[in-house]
Amino acid sequence: MEPVNDRMCIVTRERGQPDGLIRFVAGPDGAVVPDLRLALPGRGCWVTAERTCVDLAVKRKLFGRALKCEVNTDPELGAVVDRLLCDSLFGMMNLARKSGQFITGSGKVDDAIRSGAALALMHATDAADDGVRKLRQANTARAMGVKEAEIPVFRLFSADELALVLGDSAFIHAAALAGQAGEGVVKRAKMLARYRNGPDAGPG
Repeated sequence: MEPVNDRMCIVTRERGQPDGLIRFVAGPDGAVVPDLRLALPGRGCWVTAERTCVDLAVKRKLFGRALKCEVNTDPELGAVVDRLLCDSLFGMMNLARKSGQFITGSGKVDDAIRSGAALALMHATDAADDGVRKLRQANTARAMGVKEAEIPVFRLFSADELALVLGDSAFIHAAALAGQAGEGVVKRAKMLARYRNGPDAGPG
């Protein structure tokens, strides 16, 4: 694997930390493969963790040059990365739920926000405005009470998407709680939000 300090985006030419970049390698068949876990062997290259940057790397045929070999780049690589980020987030949600660090239901979520136990709030993209408004009020009240910033809010999936993947564990409103798994949910949600929306669009 390349030296850990060699993390320059092949699109923007800017250097950054691994949590703001995605590593890619060439597989045995020459296919460009995202290495989200930073575990695959061989020469790698880095792209800023934003869909627009991945799409530009594909369009400009930058992977072959960066990896110094003949590669086959899926024209839908940007969508592939999105699915992998979603799968990683869903997996961590399930792990956090089993650990008691991911709760669902507006009543439980409201309590977790007001008590300070919640690290982040999640809504389905098609959640009713009234439910979203009530939890926003809880978030604002908690922040004012402790004079801290409001916890981040994410709206990444529709109710149907959540039901399709999570089944009985699907939710309209949810909260990630303190703990390693809960923090893992927040980290992955932030990365997916940035990938889809860019660094300045905010989490939700």
